[in-house]
Amino acid sequence: MLNIALFGPPGAGKGTQSKYLIEKYNLTYIATGDILRQEIAEGTPLGMEAKDIIDKGGLASDEIIVQIIENRILMNPDANGILFDGFPRTVVQAYILEGLLLKMNTSLMCMLSLEVPREELIRRMLERGKTSGRSDDREDVIDFRLQEYENKTIPVAQFYNEKKKFYPINGVGKLDDVYKRLTKVIEKNLENVWLNIVLFGPPGAGKGTQAKLLAEKYNLIYISTGELLRNEIALDTEMGKIAKIYMDKGDIVPDEIAIRLIEAKIKMNPNTKGFIFKGYPSTIVQAYILDGLLRRLGTSVTGMLEITSTTLQSMKRLSARAKTEKARNYDLDPEIIIHRLEVYEKKAPKVAEYFQKQNKFYSVSGEGEENNVFEKLCKSVENIKKKLR
Repeated sequence: MLNIALFGPPGAGKGTQSKYLIEKYNLTYIATGDILRQEIAEGTPLGMEAKDIIDKGGLASDEIIVQIIENRILMNPDANGILFDGFPRTVVQAYILEGLLLKMNTSLMCMLSLEVPREELIRRMLERGKTSGRSDDREDVIDFRLQEYENKTIPVAQFYNEKKKFYPINGVGKLDDVYKRLTKVIEKNLENVWLNIVLFGPPGAGKGTQAKLLAEKYNLIYISTGELLRNEIALDTEMGKIAKIYMDKGDIVPDEIAIRLIEAKIKMNPNTKGFIFKGYPSTIVQAYILDGLLRRLGTSVTGMLEITSTTLQSMKRLSARAKTEKARNYDLDPEIIIHRLEVYEKKAPKVAEYFQKQNKFYSVSGEGEENNVFEKLCKSVENIKKKLR
């Protein structure tokens, strides 16, 4: 997800620039000030609770802010990300935001700070006060708000600067010029966003073939736990000896082994900008494991592509592969094929649901020619990339 915090003192132009950015990138707009004023106008309990504080130029409590943010995010699940205007304003709120986004399996990409001289800020807000009708656009309140900003929000800049996510932007000049400065930084950050795809589906769905094609097209590192395990078996390593017992029966290999192999593969490719995982995760536990592995790299799964296949189609394909040089030991026994399909049908729904809840799940029919399936998968990948942008 493309999550941005637009930072800066009152009167810096955050609201105006936000309108441009949410339209360009299809973002959910979270402006705590505007939302609170709406709550006040509607006379809601949250609004009444915050009214006295805002009228004096103060900050609403974190408990109020968190409730409002969570409600707004849930109202727009199809957005490509979130634009936070005026939040976080304190280091405490910065930690709150980290927790909120972690709960959504995402994180803040960058904080963009509009830098405007104090004299210009006062002039802008006094001018706005002539038409806005806002009680906080008075000179005495403006002075208080700017002092609050300097005292409480400057440490937030330091918080994100340490994370190398803080970008000061010149907020003086024509609106279009300021907008171009903002989008230039956003686009630069998007170049560093990873594309991590999980290719999912039953045995015989064609995941291996399609995963390699996708890896080549999108310049991703291909990781197949099955292939890694077969290499260990061929080398007769200790891990290979253990894995062979499970694989020959069509069972899932212990997670400890898969973790070690995936970690090693990841370490071999430190300069990549993404991976495609074929057949992993195959259980809900493995879904959590993969999230943990990727979070250590500062990234996460960006999309799961499911290739659907009927049981009959899968059995035909696996039986056909058994007659070729690509045959696996577990392809030779119809009972093991059936067992593998049963294991998939039992475990798969929870894995799919895990990514569906994160709005990261895409399903593609595996029927038809290889090229046709690949084209459908590419369309889904492009949809995933749009969400990153």
